[in-house]
Amino acid sequence: MAASDVLIVIPARMAATRLPGKPLADIAGEPMIVHVLQRARAAAVGEVVVATDSEAVAACVEKAGGTAIMTRADHVSGSDRVFEALTAADPSGRCGIIVNVQGDLPTLNPADIRAALRPLDDPIVDIATLAAEIVRPQERSNPNVVKVVGAPISPHRLRALYFTRAEAPWGEGTLYHHIGLYAYRRDALKRFVSMPPSALEQREKLEQLRALEAGMRIDVAIVESVPLGVDTPEDLERARELLASRH
Repeated sequence: MAASDVLIVIPARMAATRLPGKPLADIAGEPMIVHVLQRARAAAVGEVVVATDSEAVAACVEKAGGTAIMTRADHVSGSDRVFEALTAADPSGRCGIIVNVQGDLPTLNPADIRAALRPLDDPIVDIATLAAEIVRPQERSNPNVVKVVGAPISPHRLRALYFTRAEAPWGEGTLYHHIGLYAYRRDALKRFVSMPPSALEQREKLEQLRALEAGMRIDVAIVESVPLGVDTPEDLERARELLASRH
């Protein structure tokens, strides 16, 4: 697919419950949102915009040479914010693929963004996402580590059957840690945000189940490692350690 077909949208809000103001948190001399912006650009797959409800975040992004789009403050999910930004950034419908890169992944490997697009080469796939093999035993039963249960299609790709906080599937074998980065076909994103939250989505607190319950196909690219998601002050310190060592 051509770069003109792809739009990367990074949703970033200031009102995070566990770490308020985290998009502007300093990591190795740059705000976190700038680190994510730089990694999204380094993927070199298409235009990158930041969708935010904060004038401060928008100013920070623009100072770094990026494009910010102001969105409503009352969105329930990042997907809704991404769709509003898409409508503003590309009203003509030029971009057929939209990548949702969370704004709290400052250690994200740009190659993993590229990997997330590969399943969409298959026209029957609606949404693509990422996972990595779980290697630490304690993560198998940790409900904060979301697992994807999938049918293998190739050594590096699964067709998602379910996402869960439970330890699944049962028995001996590999478990996969889901990474919350999504590449949508434009029509799939439009359909997804138009649907109400589903029963399993509400039970597991995982919005991707809405798509599966509606019969949409999600395929998963397997990558080597999980990027650090910054949700707590402890995560922020870890990100500072990791990125300080790279500068």
